Amino acid sequence: MTFSLVVRDGDRFGIAVSSSSPAVAARCAHLTPGVGAAASQNITNPALGTELLARLDEHGDAQRALAEVVGAAGNAPTIEFRQLTVLGRVGPGHAFSGAETLGTHASATADGAVAAGNMLSGTHIPDVLLDAYFTAGGELEERLVAALRAAVAAGGEEGPVHSAGLSVVADVDWRVTDLRVDWAEDPIERLVAHLDVWLPQRDDYVRRGLDPASAPSYGVPGDR
Repeated sequence: MTFSLVVRDGDRFGIAVSSSSPAVAARCAHLTPGVGAAASQNITNPALGTELLARLDEHGDAQRALAEVVGAAGNAPTIEFRQLTVLGRVGPGHAFSGAETLGTHASATADGAVAAGNMLSGTHIPDVLLDAYFTAGGELEERLVAALRAAVAAGGEEGPVHSAGLSVVADVDWRVTDLRVDWAEDPIERLVAHLDVWLPQRDDYVRRGLDPASAPSYGVPGDR
């Protein structure tokens, strides 16, 4: 019930994800600054995303991290119900789709990116995500939402999409962008609207975290 795109852009990692289920980004998007990013989807176990990044942090090998999580004895009873992607500091992304992955499912990888989905309108959707991301212009966040838009235009999921999210980590210890639409009839377009408000202020909010004395004021009521 989900499709996602995980990317690396220099020292930044980003995830864009959409689903017919509510609050998809809260459950499926996992990022650690300086380490990598992962998506845990299908019949989701969010703990697997945390586990992927912990293993990636240990040794830096995304393919090995995925193999370790898929092969872990504790995950064996349910791993065939999971769809996982992971991307590290170097090389391509990697994906796993268990035998019980729902509906039409597929994945696609490239250097610095991986896309995957389930209950799709067709197996072409992950390739559409990658192609749209790599051909789009603008900031990382803008390229990620352009990919979501392209995937929906190409058929997206088999059913309607109701939630979407966009997260980016960079060179600070928190998500510099973390936007969600947890339930809506047009979540991706609402996500774009959120991004239009957020992006011009993103770097100022990083500055507020690092150097509050130099951070600009936005003139909100009560701010003196």
